[in-house]
Amino acid sequence: MRTEPEIRHMTSTPVKYRPFGHGEDGTLEDLRAASTAEGFQFIERLVTELANHPSQYEGQGAALLGGYALGQLVAIGGFAADPYATEQGLGRLRRVYVLPAWRGMGVGRRLIRTLEAQAAETYRALVLRTDTAAAARFYEALGYAPLPAGGTATHRRSLVPTGPVL
Repeated sequence: MRTEPEIRHMTSTPVKYRPFGHGEDGTLEDLRAASTAEGFQFIERLVTELANHPSQYEGQGAALLGGYALGQLVAIGGFAADPYATEQGLGRLRRVYVLPAWRGMGVGRRLIRTLEAQAAETYRALVLRTDTAAAARFYEALGYAPLPAGGTATHRRSLVPTGPVL
């Protein structure tokens, strides 16, 4: 449990989002340990992906961003082409994780919005897969629509403005 002074300090600490994996990032060890303690394996899978395919999140239509605060990696997330897509212009949010102590302060929301802005340069929509009710609520609050059960994705959000054409 965070103390009141810790919460005040953390909420006033800016989180900077930048590409992950350019040498100065250190490791994903804190995120891997925290996510594993919560029963998640996707940061472990990210570590394996980066070891086996280091360019997976590089180039047009892909990115992996870290959120940094107080000299620490506190969040990570990426996007790439959806490998299951049968339609053009569909990307997939991948490996999004925020350290528990940094949740509820807008870190995840800002990370997703930053990823979406970059993804919109290539994709018309993003999909994602989550298996927790809390994550589903988080994404739905950000405008992601639930998809029918049984598919390769659980949520989808258009990146194309849907206002009236003037």
